[in-house]
Amino acid sequence: MFKLLAKINKWLLPNYTKQELDLAKASKLQKAIIAWKYYVTSRSLD
Repeated sequence: MFKLLAKINKWLLPNYTKQELDLAKASKLQKAIIAWKYYVTSRSLD
């Protein structure tokens, strides 16, 4: 299930690494998206 979510995240959600987003200047929404992507990715690797 998490592998499917990871693919959907990759397709739908923005990639802040390529945009060179500074985490100190990120909004709460951007931080929430980063946390969600981290959670799903870490679960899909198990």
